Amino acid sequence: MRRVVRGFWGPRSEPVEAVADRWLRTLDGIAGLVPQAADVWSQVHGNGPATAFTADRDALLGALRTAQSATDWSDLTGTGLRLVGTGAPGWQAEVSGLAGGAPEFLLQSLAITLHAPEEAVVPEEALLALLARVWEPDFGDVSDDDVLDALEDDADYSVGDPVVGRAGYLSPARAALVPDDLETVREPLPGGGELLSIAAPGDSATVVRVYGRLREAGALAPLPRPMDRAVL
Repeated sequence: MRRVVRGFWGPRSEPVEAVADRWLRTLDGIAGLVPQAADVWSQVHGNGPATAFTADRDALLGALRTAQSATDWSDLTGTGLRLVGTGAPGWQAEVSGLAGGAPEFLLQSLAITLHAPEEAVVPEEALLALLARVWEPDFGDVSDDDVLDALEDDADYSVGDPVVGRAGYLSPARAALVPDDLETVREPLPGGGELLSIAAPGDSATVVRVYGRLREAGALAPLPRPMDRAVL
């Protein structure tokens, strides 16, 4: 089964060393939560084949600096990196991100895509909490193809809109707008944001309903464009 854990935020200029540290904390966290997902990492490039990758700070810093040396790179856009990990049979992890920039219209992001056997227990909410702690996003979600299809078909969701899935993360200002009677489990996280436990796998109808309530309450309002801050 394929599931995606994602976080999004607005402009946040950071030196490459800070971005590399966030990447390292992410990979170390994945190794702790789902060690079977990625024994060996490789880096995916825009051109040419993937290359072997060592998941340590020096390699991350080198990869990010190489990306910044490209002729079309801009510090306004941010620095992209995409890594794929292979592990036990049936397991694979992909981590891709665009971070450290100050774009006016394109959100910065970090996404963890996990492929796991159907019967496997995956700590989805723990991975979203990890992402929230490390990257301090504006919002985040745990989704799969069925959830995203249901949101697009039944809730007028468009790619790029703030969103929640089977689980969601909301930054402090967004969490403050969550209706008191919303039928979800709410877990405060360090920094003031909240992790929302919304639905079990396969229950896309509940995700659509909760998404609608949150959007009506303003908790999923988009950042103003042009963007001038990382979170609502």
